[in-house]
Amino acid sequence: MARHYWLLKSDPATFGWPELERAKGRKTVWDGVRNYQARNTLRDDVKRGDGILFYHSQSDKAIVGTCTVTRPGFPDPGDNAWTAIEIAPKARFAVAVTLEALRAVPGLSKMALLQRGSRLSVQPVTEAEWEIVLAMGRG
Repeated sequence: MARHYWLLKSDPATFGWPELERAKGRKTVWDGVRNYQARNTLRDDVKRGDGILFYHSQSDKAIVGTCTVTRPGFPDPGDNAWTAIEIAPKARFAVAVTLEALRAVPGLSKMALLQRGSRLSVQPVTEAEWEIVLAMGRG
């Protein structure tokens, strides 16, 4: 089974990378998604072992690290009509990769995050985009 890659957006004032690193067992349930398209992606497409780019939205607007999906789609504990996943932090980036920096890389011009109107909290990332972002995060 091929590994897939995703970008998850989180408001760092609500739940950021530091909270993820401190989470019990270094895992957290990614819940509270209330968009049908994002729910369907979590339910149908995200699989155990998939790679996650952890994006701080709102003030930071930067990818700050990578995670791994440890448990694929299951009923959201807050509302069973929705879907949650479980993730674990893998590596914090040496350098946060800002939205501005991403926009400056021609190889990322088609990245979902950079497309007009892209507001979903769960977005696909290609393997090529994943590799470029990882290299940028190493500094």
